[in-house]
Amino acid sequence: MEVNFPNLKLRPPLFYNWDIGIRFELGVDYDSDEIYEDCPYLKGVYKRAITLFKSLHSSEDCIYIVANVNDFADGETFKRKLNIFSKYVKEKSVLSMLQQRTIPYIFPEDDEDGRYKTHRFILKCKTSDLHYAAILKAICNQDMGLKPSIYHDIFFINIDRRTIFHVYDDRGCDLVATSTNTIRDIYEEYNDWILDYDRNQVDKVFMKGS
Repeated sequence: MEVNFPNLKLRPPLFYNWDIGIRFELGVDYDSDEIYEDCPYLKGVYKRAITLFKSLHSSEDCIYIVANVNDFADGETFKRKLNIFSKYVKEKSVLSMLQQRTIPYIFPEDDEDGRYKTHRFILKCKTSDLHYAAILKAICNQDMGLKPSIYHDIFFINIDRRTIFHVYDDRGCDLVATSTNTIRDIYEEYNDWILDYDRNQVDKVFMKGS
């Protein structure tokens, strides 16, 4: 992480904190009255998230999955073993690689008294070890009132491709990289999915990298 992404804090929004990246729109035509399990809106969200993930990660790529779990319960002991990854890993033996460390709250500007902490869980595995479609759907469900849901920020760091992929919720996702060359194919193939609000900034990055 420090070698490929020096000084990048692993917290949202990645796109605005790194020079090379793309912000994609996942949710299109949202209607709060039409949200239910497998509704057309969510099917579209899932399709985009899963498609982008598959395009970025080959089955044998070495990846780190990182979960930031923010602890707002002052004085309470945090459970060290978190089952956040267990249902999404095919072989339970992979979970033996799970690491956890406690770091200062990742949003210090919102914690003037220094009362909060962030528990960071890191799992090293291969893409093929994951039920990645299921974990992506759970992340996208977080604001939909549907289960399963994951409310923590989850980052997929691809060691081989040197990218970081982060679905922040059903609205969209960020992709950052060490070079435009490694994600230019994604930029070109899924150009229509780029969030219009950030399109000019994204285009400038890839024009500069040509």
